[in-house]
Amino acid sequence: MKKEGSVLVLFCVVWSGVAAMDVNIPQKVYEFARYDNIMLPCTFTSSVTNPPLVIITWTALAQAGSDALDTIILSHYHPAGKTDVDPDYKGRASLNLDMKTGRADLKLNSITLKDNREFECAVQIPGDATGQTADKTRLVVQVGPSPPICQLQGLPEYGRNIRLTCESEEGSPPPTYRWESRDVRNLPQVPDPRTTDMGGVLSLYNVGMHTSGNYICTSRNKISSASCNLTLKVMPPSVDIVSALRKEVGAFLKIAGSIIGGEED
Repeated sequence: MKKEGSVLVLFCVVWSGVAAMDVNIPQKVYEFARYDNIMLPCTFTSSVTNPPLVIITWTALAQAGSDALDTIILSHYHPAGKTDVDPDYKGRASLNLDMKTGRADLKLNSITLKDNREFECAVQIPGDATGQTADKTRLVVQVGPSPPICQLQGLPEYGRNIRLTCESEEGSPPPTYRWESRDVRNLPQVPDPRTTDMGGVLSLYNVGMHTSGNYICTSRNKISSASCNLTLKVMPPSVDIVSALRKEVGAFLKIAGSIIGGEED
């Protein structure tokens, strides 16, 4: 596993001489690339010598704010040697177990963005319920931003306020966004002081001919970057030609009617 060989921990005695249960995951956060085969480490010590039963459980905790429930990935029963694995994790999750040293690592294959969450390692031993019986860590599945989508909101007409939006459908850690623009001569544009660029939304105020140009948005995280562009052409306010013609024809007919009526009198 990445970053594992740099530290050597010796467990001489794990079943005796310990005041209480102690379950430990060394790091609070582990980062791996999508589709990696990984291992989340977990060690435990107990004050009970040769316990008749040990239950080791790894759980995928529900995302904060979601309606989903925690999922027990697997449960291992010692000394029976039986391991129950959740159907959604069969063939992908297993336990790297060494009872002598108190090691119960979770192995996960082909991780995806669905694995971007907290995981909990818990150990139950009858007669040893004090101390720390569980520990948590967060798995960050790293994915470069997908090509963002650039869109225009509003009418690009003189004097109007418009917004350009940019968003990648995926990316972990969440990407940051930055807009830049070039004018019709392909020279860098100096943004208007009122222009704001926040969270992928570029807000442009009182646009005019000077606002026209090519706008490029870059979506970036620690893995990679991707970009999209949008050509903005600001035009004079549009006129409904048909309505204008109808008004002119109506006015003409009204004047003509008045003249004809006056002649008849």
